[in-house]
Amino acid sequence: MDFSLSDEQREIRDWVRTFVRKEVMPLEPEVLRRERAGQRGFTAEESRALQLKAKEAGFWGVLTPQEYGGMGMDAVTAALIEAELGRSFVPFYLGGKADNILFHANEEQRERYLIPTIAGDRKSCFAITEPGAGSDARNIRTSARKEGAEWVINGEKTFITGGNEADFVMVFAVTDKEKGADGGVTCFLADRDMGWKSEPIDTMGEWGPASLIFDNVRVPEENILGEVGQGFRLAMQWIGQGRYLLPARAIGATERLVEMAIEQSKTRVTFGQPIAERQAIQWMIADSAVEIEALRWLVLHAAWQVDQGVDSRQAQSMAKLYGGVKANEIVDRVLQIHGGMGYTRELPVERWYRELRLLRIYEGTDEIQRRTIARNLLKGHAKVGGYLG
Repeated sequence: MDFSLSDEQREIRDWVRTFVRKEVMPLEPEVLRRERAGQRGFTAEESRALQLKAKEAGFWGVLTPQEYGGMGMDAVTAALIEAELGRSFVPFYLGGKADNILFHANEEQRERYLIPTIAGDRKSCFAITEPGAGSDARNIRTSARKEGAEWVINGEKTFITGGNEADFVMVFAVTDKEKGADGGVTCFLADRDMGWKSEPIDTMGEWGPASLIFDNVRVPEENILGEVGQGFRLAMQWIGQGRYLLPARAIGATERLVEMAIEQSKTRVTFGQPIAERQAIQWMIADSAVEIEALRWLVLHAAWQVDQGVDSRQAQSMAKLYGGVKANEIVDRVLQIHGGMGYTRELPVERWYRELRLLRIYEGTDEIQRRTIARNLLKGHAKVGGYLG
């Protein structure tokens, strides 16, 4: 059993780590200052500039196939990259990617949507969540009825990442009420100029999702992604395929946070001693270090299963669940170690506290992950111990 990284994986990880340290982390004070002033902390223009700088070094489209100009990396390497990007709270992602279901586009759709999105010339969003259909995605009510060569879409989507910035949306609508999610949901590529509107949703973090309103939005027949009635299958593919990347980013965040806690514990003196000498502080740091290592192996094992082409859903759910819960426990300890200063918006700990809370909600809540894990075990689809049991 070999737990070592290849030379290429080490080189890639180290390059991204250096890039984050030299190019991304120096932006943090200004990002915090802007956010305290009620401004957008990190602009699309700044993100694009950094992406192009990374592209000059060959880092473009980590998971995008090489035939589309990407790196075509394996899942383990993608997880390593995501962990390094997570070492800063600046919401930066490497460019050159598109939602995985866009690769189901036909030739004409690829020219209009997929290729421009990979190039960064177009921005998309994925819209399935509704006010009454979050964890229960099968309960969507947005409808699409056919009129001649067009489909007329009505409904509302909510908590849509990138919905305020996107110029087109992959929207899922019911096209056959009798079949519902079992063959009655279709995915449409809808340009913003077709009439849908977005409204920002104010959240406790800096995520910035949107509500999307569809009021008799007309979409031509040729804008169906995939096949009529097969949209729910596509949606589940989008949601499940890259779930391991969410807790991967939490690895980097928690590593950086614990490093901050170690430094604080060495320099903060109370009653004549650094608080690093207090057993309570030592145990917080020790527990956090153990949990980070456990999370690392859960994520890498899930990514390894993806690379092996085996069913990785159980492993990804475990990584997502553990990552969300433990990242929140760790950031809480780090804030406690920093005391009153940790609670202020002068330091990034409070910022991370709000950001990491989202990990327990989006793309499958803790409760949904537990439901999935338990159901797989009870029905015999998975076993305790997994591949090594």
